[in-house]
Amino acid sequence: MATFAKSAPVLELKDEHTTRAAEQALQLILKILEEIPETYKSCITHPDTFNLNSTENGNLEVMAVTIGIPPAPVLKALTQDFTLETSLKRMSEGLQLHQALLNEVFPRLNRNERMDDLLADIRDLLTQIHMMVKPHVQPTLKLSLPDPGGYEVQVATHLALVQLRSFGCDMVRILRNLTADEDMEC
Repeated sequence: MATFAKSAPVLELKDEHTTRAAEQALQLILKILEEIPETYKSCITHPDTFNLNSTENGNLEVMAVTIGIPPAPVLKALTQDFTLETSLKRMSEGLQLHQALLNEVFPRLNRNERMDDLLADIRDLLTQIHMMVKPHVQPTLKLSLPDPGGYEVQVATHLALVQLRSFGCDMVRILRNLTADEDMEC
């Protein structure tokens, strides 16, 4: 008996304006993903303790809860139950979450220039996403962080950038499907 695997369909966007917004969003999230390693290096002052690519990043989950870092919204392949609108809303929510997280740690990083650039690109990406879906207002976020430069600030920065990278890779997969651009990989 033969079985057939069905690939995710390429969805049609509403109009050329929306298609352009999706293409620009894809370019911006790819740019953000390229910026994360350098931003990470410029922010993390304990490189022996933290590693962006560590397989042990999950061991900091308790610390994430203690500090108050919520998980990113889940992004899945588009289906009848998980629509384009749902996906775009979750992208918006996730980007707003990461923007809030990074804005919380930013003042404690002595005004890191690379973080400032990353936050500007996240803001631009949100603008592109909001061209495709009505903005969703994210509740304010307050992390439990002590003075600048402390261990908790390093953990919060590490976790936020690791989570943003993972969320960004999920965004790339969905946006690549929307724009029918199979050449771009995360």
